[in-house]
Amino acid sequence: MVNYLKIISDSEKISDGMKALVSEEMHHGIEVSNLAVKIARELGEKDEFCDRIAIAGVVHDIGKMELTRHLFSKNTDTLVIEHIKYVRFHTEYSYKILMQAGYPEDIAKAVYYHHENYDGSGYPDNLRGDNIPWMARIIRACDVFAALTSDRSYRKAFDTKTAIDIMIDEVADYDMRVFLAFQRIFHRENGFDREMLRNSVNELQSRQLELFIKEAGH
Repeated sequence: MVNYLKIISDSEKISDGMKALVSEEMHHGIEVSNLAVKIARELGEKDEFCDRIAIAGVVHDIGKMELTRHLFSKNTDTLVIEHIKYVRFHTEYSYKILMQAGYPEDIAKAVYYHHENYDGSGYPDNLRGDNIPWMARIIRACDVFAALTSDRSYRKAFDTKTAIDIMIDEVADYDMRVFLAFQRIFHRENGFDREMLRNSVNELQSRQLELFIKEAGH
C-alpha cells in the first residue's frame, strides 16, 4: 500500500495541516489514472495514448493545490462558502500549472475539460459531445466513480454498486462509448479492485506526484 503521507512528510514547505489534504489529492489522482488506463485499453487505445492519459489522470486536479492553500488560510466559518465559490476555478488553475510546467497541451486540455458533460451541462465551457477532448471524456467517468466511492466531509463513500447506479441515473453526462467500456470492465472483473486502483503506482505516475509537492509548497 502506498503511503502518500510519507511521500510528503519530509517537505518543510507544506504545513502539517495541509499534508493530509495533499495526500488525499495524490491518492485520488492515482485512482483516476489507473481506472482511465483500464478504460483506454478496453477501448483499444495504443500504449502512447495510455501513457498520456495515465499522466493526465494523476494531475487532473492539480489546480486544487492552489485552492487548498487559499481555503486553508481562511477562517473555518467561511470555508464552505469559499469552497463553493472557487472550486470551479480548479480546472483553469490546473491548465495553467501544467502548461507552465511544460506538459503537452493535449494533456493540459484533457485536464481543463474533465468536468464537461457529454450533454453540454458541465464546465468550464459547456462543451457538448465530441467537442469535448476524447481524453477528457474518459477521465470524466473515472473521476466521478472515484469521487462517489470515496469519503467526503459531507458524506461517507458509496459502495461500488450504488456508485454505478448513480452514474447510470446520470448517464447523459458521459460519452456512451466510455460508459459502456467502464461497465464491461466492471462486470467482467466482478467489480473493481479498489486497493489496486488506489495503490498501484508505476514510475511514470510516481514522477507526476512531485508536482503536487511543488504546488502545495508555494
